[in-house]
Amino acid sequence: MTRSVLVTGGASGIGRAAAVILAREGTAVTVVDRAGDAAEDTARVITSSGGRATAAPADVGNEDEIASAVKRAVDTFGGLDGVVTSAGVFHGGDLKPLGEVELDDFLFVLQVNLAGTFLAIKHAVPHLVERRGAVVTIASTAALKGHGYGSGYTASKGGVAALTRLAAVQYGPQGVRVNCICPGGVDTPMTAGTWNTPEAQQGIRRNVPLQRVAQPEEIASVAAFLLSDGAADLTGQTIAVDGGATIA
Repeated sequence: MTRSVLVTGGASGIGRAAAVILAREGTAVTVVDRAGDAAEDTARVITSSGGRATAAPADVGNEDEIASAVKRAVDTFGGLDGVVTSAGVFHGGDLKPLGEVELDDFLFVLQVNLAGTFLAIKHAVPHLVERRGAVVTIASTAALKGHGYGSGYTASKGGVAALTRLAAVQYGPQGVRVNCICPGGVDTPMTAGTWNTPEAQQGIRRNVPLQRVAQPEEIASVAAFLLSDGAADLTGQTIAVDGGATIA
């Protein structure tokens, strides 16, 4: 029986890296992203290397679209063993002092980051129960410490970590494991250029014990482990993959 995993945000960054790594391990991957052409490109990269993948263009904040994506994964590969919820956004209107953030901007970020995670788990979990599968949510160190920016982003990622614990408790008795990764700085298209300024480099040296920014593959490899049988006794955990930033 082919192992099947659905990855949201699979068109780029951590999600794309997770899709590629999982496929390399022999997993059939459903690549979900609202950027349909880029999701198709991720799937092509996998299939051209001999892996199995399908693209399912979808806005994770739209319930009908995420439900259809889950159905595509199940119909194409015969079931679902895992989910990685990597879809997420920053939004310029949210990157202001809290008192200046418009409610619509705040809610937009929550719709993608938090509601999108909720919807992916909601529609996947009946299939995961059938196969005693696993979920890996992607939050942020913003869920663990104050970054000083992004009211909606911080609230959404804190919500993802809390939702992870809830789902782990509710579905653990049915054999489903749910864990959360909180990345620190990662060099992805969403953060393009953020880490290249002298000020950012100085901040990394001052605040990150390993004095480096992670690559998407380094976060994705942890996600792949959490989905594997090697993590059979891990659930409800929030794991910072951040170069030590949250202990500095």
